[in-house]
Amino acid sequence: MSDITRIETGPRLSEAVIHNGIVYLAGQIGNPGDSVADQTRTCLAEVDRVLALAGTDKTRILTAQVWLADVSTAAEMNAAWDEWVPQGHTPARATGEAKLVNPDYLIEIIVTAALK
Repeated sequence: MSDITRIETGPRLSEAVIHNGIVYLAGQIGNPGDSVADQTRTCLAEVDRVLALAGTDKTRILTAQVWLADVSTAAEMNAAWDEWVPQGHTPARATGEAKLVNPDYLIEIIVTAALK
């Protein structure tokens, strides 16, 4: 049986869980009041930070789920994403529209990555 490692565990969730060489991140959110592009950049910076804590990086991301409060902002999100994602290491990705838990959140990003 493989060990399970939890990173930044709180009463409701862990920022990441590692099992069998895979890192599962909690949904990352931006700062309320920021634009979709700025919230996307904040989400992606948090993805980088948590992946580093787990011992891996964005070149090892396997899948990404992007949830937008308003899918009409996808181009703005994609511009920030394209600045961040390493070419040649783009993950499988899905993007959808969802009512997020707080109406001030415009985006939430969830990733799964392999350990190095």
